[in-house]
Amino acid sequence: MAQTTLHKADTRGHASHGWLNSYHSFSFGTYYNPERMNFGALRVLNDDTVDAGMGFGKHPHDNMEIISIPLEGDLEHKDSMNNVAVIKNGDIQAMSAGTGIYHSEYNNDRDKRVKFLQIWLYPNKKNVEPRYDQLTLDLADRHNKLQQVLSPNANDAGVWIHQDAWFHLGKFDKGISTEYTIKKAGNGVYAFILSGEVIINGQTLNTRDGFGIWDTNKFDITANTDAEFLLMDVPMII
Repeated sequence: MAQTTLHKADTRGHASHGWLNSYHSFSFGTYYNPERMNFGALRVLNDDTVDAGMGFGKHPHDNMEIISIPLEGDLEHKDSMNNVAVIKNGDIQAMSAGTGIYHSEYNNDRDKRVKFLQIWLYPNKKNVEPRYDQLTLDLADRHNKLQQVLSPNANDAGVWIHQDAWFHLGKFDKGISTEYTIKKAGNGVYAFILSGEVIINGQTLNTRDGFGIWDTNKFDITANTDAEFLLMDVPMII
């Protein structure tokens, strides 16, 4: 029997810093909920909006796999590995912090805000050499199907990280259904609804709801309306 957990959008932690409006699906910063520390290897899922001309100054990370998925606007990335890049909707960025990196993220647009998902996963190897990966995805590949955007394999579709995790994005028209098979025994899936209404394993989910499912091999997904969602297939034991 599948195990599940439901995190409704309005139960998330919230931090407003003026220039940054952030919703936390798991404990982060000043938001602490001992029942919402992580979902297996998934440690952080932040839904961030950054005001025009603002951003995160240089700050450190280590021994974490960090994924950014821009939803709206352009975000400039700089890091201690001398990478300078702009990520925008349709892109995905992954960093292995490993032995330690510094990076900054800025919205250099003076007129538009940036929305993006900031996701942290525990790695399956510690103290790796830091690395950066970025990819522009074909949005057509998620229309009424699941587009793989991340995996553990450098030669597979999407970016890759140091963890047995697979991410998929779907943009489904109303009434479209599919079945998802979990990639590795012992993994579970945390689904995050970006927009619309979706039914997963009989549970109705709405915009910005999160839903975890594990102890099963597969589950059904149906779009009740036009909908967009992210599936994060991660190890449940870390």
